Amino acid sequence: MQSVTVELEAASTMELVNALSAIATELATRNVPESAAACLELTETLAAAADMQESALAGFIGRVDAAGEQARWGYPSTQAWLRSSLGMRDNRAKERLTLARQRHRLPQVCAQLASGDLSYGYATTVADSVARLDDTDCAEAETTLLGFVDQGFSAGKVAAFGRRIRDLIAERDDTEAAPDEDTKRGYAKSWLTTTRSLDGGRYVKGWLNPEDAAIWDGTLAPLAKPTGPEDRRDFSERTAAALSSVLSGGHKATKVTVICDLETLTGGNAPARLTDGTPIPAPHARRIALAAGVSPLLLGRGNTPLYLGHRERFASAAQRQVLETLYSTCAVRECETPGTLCEVDHVNGWALGHSPTDIDQLALTCGWHNRFKHSRPDQIQITKDRDGRYVYRLLPPPDARGATGPPGGNGPPEGALEWAA
Repeated sequence: MQSVTVELEAASTMELVNALSAIATELATRNVPESAAACLELTETLAAAADMQESALAGFIGRVDAAGEQARWGYPSTQAWLRSSLGMRDNRAKERLTLARQRHRLPQVCAQLASGDLSYGYATTVADSVARLDDTDCAEAETTLLGFVDQGFSAGKVAAFGRRIRDLIAERDDTEAAPDEDTKRGYAKSWLTTTRSLDGGRYVKGWLNPEDAAIWDGTLAPLAKPTGPEDRRDFSERTAAALSSVLSGGHKATKVTVICDLETLTGGNAPARLTDGTPIPAPHARRIALAAGVSPLLLGRGNTPLYLGHRERFASAAQRQVLETLYSTCAVRECETPGTLCEVDHVNGWALGHSPTDIDQLALTCGWHNRFKHSRPDQIQITKDRDGRYVYRLLPPPDARGATGPPGGNGPPEGALEWAA
């Protein structure tokens, strides 16, 4: 058992965080009390304390986000840092980031969260509700929504009130979309109408029946995915870009790569897989092969087209196909960008003459980490796993090494707090 003594008023923020970490470590190892009634009371007390900790956490995250500190550590966005370094689920990372970014506009919420008078769930609900409002409407909405909290409405109900507030503001400002009269055409046949605007643009509206909708989804959905962590376009913007790509001839056919053993194709039971790791039952893989034809993809040595040397700067389509089977995501261990959205990276730098365009000298990295690797090579450690894939690991900035350790590291900085056995 460890003990720690700290004077609350005199202690630094670092000392308080380290003391809290020590208490949490000890508490996590304690046996649960036998009394269910005691556990209920302890749960409520601990949850309230955790909510107040979220207030401090929102402040820390907000400062990191505003300064862009996460980029120095190799993370393309604050959300990527929360997700990768701290192991947060995507929804929780978004939730905490929204609260951190809205703190300066929600003084009442922040004060009540810090004092323990408002739960974290209510605070994030209000923050999400006002995120798309201007400052004047935000202030009024904050007061209104906190009034609903005081009346005892659940967080779900408060979220519904928040949506209603946004709808009312849209009606007031005449920004609510009017009902589309063309929906009266019916649903059996697809239809599309366009109207040119005065500035040369074009409004598009229409309806696709289920059959045409399936074609739409199959063609545009793969192209409308985010291009990487820095892609801040919403889904409607990405869909428009995907449609433009198809109309301009930039997309000829939807490509689906199914990876399977020869034994699977000849009657075996081993499942195949997509490039993202999704398993495909053997019978399904054989049906795909019969319908689409088979292009063999050999991953052994002796494949001359996969070794282009220094004659070619860019990877070939065959090399790209091989790399997408090897890398389901960006080679950076902490990055979740799908391999199909990544760029081909010369591991040792083609321009330096150390990395020919050969399949065993290439990896897939997202655009952000590709640029990060070449601008800050001292913050990328490259190794190979037992399957021969390159693994890139992020290192702390040079000025942070030895003092704080990597993000998410265990243990307090030396000398930050005095520990006693």
